Amino acid sequence: MHTDVTRHAVKKTTSAAGGVLGLGRGKKKVGKVSAMEKKQLPVESDPEKLVNYVCGSNIYLTGEDVKIKDDREYPDWLWTLNRGAAPRIEELDPNTKEYWMRVRAAGMRRNNKLRSMRKF
Repeated sequence: MHTDVTRHAVKKTTSAAGGVLGLGRGKKKVGKVSAMEKKQLPVESDPEKLVNYVCGSNIYLTGEDVKIKDDREYPDWLWTLNRGAAPRIEELDPNTKEYWMRVRAAGMRRNNKLRSMRKF
């Protein structure tokens, strides 16, 4: 028998799943977490400009905000837009695409809720 065998420590570099051991899991950095300072945005306080312009509509460095026009210069359909809550499914006509899109979305929400409550 040969008893003079040297044993070397081998560092394991792969995990059981076949990937690199500890990849993406480094030591957590411990220390102070610096709070982000809030950026103070300029607020328009001139009442004349607030009444006559859409403040904040100009995203470029040059130019000025969009001037508000007289109501007669806007199209009629603008004043008939629905600004409230969306109508209930029961109030919609079943012959419209909007009705069936809402029914499909409600069915998907129901299925997702049932699936989340299911036991494994």
